[in-house]
Amino acid sequence: MTYTRTITIENRSGATYEVAAHRPLLDALREQGVDLPYGCRYGGCITCAAKLKSGEIDQRRQVALNNRQIANGYVLLCVARPMTDCTIEIGVESHDRLYRNPFLDPLAPHELKADIAKPKES
Repeated sequence: MTYTRTITIENRSGATYEVAAHRPLLDALREQGVDLPYGCRYGGCITCAAKLKSGEIDQRRQVALNNRQIANGYVLLCVARPMTDCTIEIGVESHDRLYRNPFLDPLAPHELKADIAKPKES
């Protein structure tokens, strides 16, 4: 018996898709015509990252997300398997908050840290 889960893409007009619970979301959604970016396909980059808004997924195979990103709900669709019905946010909207772009969001002066070692006195 194949279990299915309903995946809702919040920022795509709430479009819903039925996917097999044992399949990675990237494969299952692409097969249904959802255009998703991807790179490595094994959880080693963040090209396919999405924001999990609700539900539970299993992404034990991912290696690219840090603890802060995981705590903030990011998942890698290439290795994420839905354990429950889920709502996700994909694309630019989710990637804009995935990491800090120093060119668009520069550090404030109080956030700067000296990274040059002081010379040793002879």
